[in-house]
Amino acid sequence: MTLGFIVIGCFLLLMLLGVPVTIAIGAGSIAGLFASSFGDHVLIIPQQILDGAGKPALLAIPFFILAGNLMNAVGLTDRIFAFALALIGHFRAGLAYVNVFASLIFAGVSGAATADIAGLGQLEVKAMRERGYSLEFSSALTVATSLVGPIVPPSISLIVYAWLANESVARLFLAGIVPGLLVAVSFVVYIRVMSAFVPMPREKRATRPELVKSVIEGVPALIAPGIILGSIVFGIATATEAGVIACAYSLLIGILYRRVTVAVVWKALAESATLSAMIMMIIGFSQIMGWLFAFEQVPQAFAGSLLAAIDNRAIFLAFTIALLLVIGCFMEATPAKIILLPLLLPLADAFGVDRVQFGLVITLALLIGIATPPLGIGLYLMSAVANVKFERLAIAILPLLIPPVVALILIATFPEITLWLPDLVMGPR
Repeated sequence: MTLGFIVIGCFLLLMLLGVPVTIAIGAGSIAGLFASSFGDHVLIIPQQILDGAGKPALLAIPFFILAGNLMNAVGLTDRIFAFALALIGHFRAGLAYVNVFASLIFAGVSGAATADIAGLGQLEVKAMRERGYSLEFSSALTVATSLVGPIVPPSISLIVYAWLANESVARLFLAGIVPGLLVAVSFVVYIRVMSAFVPMPREKRATRPELVKSVIEGVPALIAPGIILGSIVFGIATATEAGVIACAYSLLIGILYRRVTVAVVWKALAESATLSAMIMMIIGFSQIMGWLFAFEQVPQAFAGSLLAAIDNRAIFLAFTIALLLVIGCFMEATPAKIILLPLLLPLADAFGVDRVQFGLVITLALLIGIATPPLGIGLYLMSAVANVKFERLAIAILPLLIPPVVALILIATFPEITLWLPDLVMGPR
């Protein structure tokens, strides 16, 4: 356990000092090496980095990132928003519902919350501001609804979990559909209740020609998740190959919309390469940490000490949710998973928590962190996108965290929410 305290303590200290997460996780891992008996074996460092980042299953990540960036670049976000507006904009608080619905559709394309904020954020906030919604509420709602993205397949976050937990990507993708819908419904209920007390405008009902046009233009976005998920579930393609299919589909849509240019493709490639490199660096450095923890049996020691204090499944899940909600306020989801999963998975197994259900609990709990002050990356991104003061946005987001937290508690309490669909399609395990 001493080694675990050194590694994690060094990492957290560097994070508090403002060191980038990639450097902090690498420095913490290397500090652990020198604190153990492997200080003289520096060749372990590049070996473990390459071993961590070179896993074939992780190839899906850059392809899905590229697919999301391409769909942003070819204007699919505008058509998603127009489709949602034509369909439900005429209800009271219509644009607030559109915000939720558009994020749910875009979730089936991008797989990342930050892509939702960057792609739909400016469009949604501008439209809501023009209709009389406050800047703070519009921005906060856009950040909150982006949490749907990494739950609904395809999900980059679930691919990382599948690699760490040695789980089926197809099963996890199927497991994310109902929880994703549950989170979206929780926001709809919240908006419905709020609209009874706070005046919220409704939009003019779309005419039949406008509705038909928006449906036709929105169809490519609606069928994209089915193509991606279906190819994985029915064994047509692996997760990596599905990522390639998503990229090809994005380019095809761009060609049909006549939005594909060399500049557009180059920008999407550059942004995807930068983000993919950051994620792979984190995974590579964290491999050293995982190898050290395994060699020194840190997970076993942690599980043993926690099992002595926790004696049932419900308390363990409550402890996990509380821990992850706090960690998510200060740390990004990918490094948090990489550090905590080796410690928490043995406990989940000991208490009989299905790893698929546990994956959705961990993913959503850490996702809430991107919208939680003081360090939620989604808040900083939206602050820049919408030109809203961070302090005002941080206050406005607090009541909007209630719906996903309620959904998280339901997902942790009732395994059927996550396991019903994968068991139905792929059979129980």
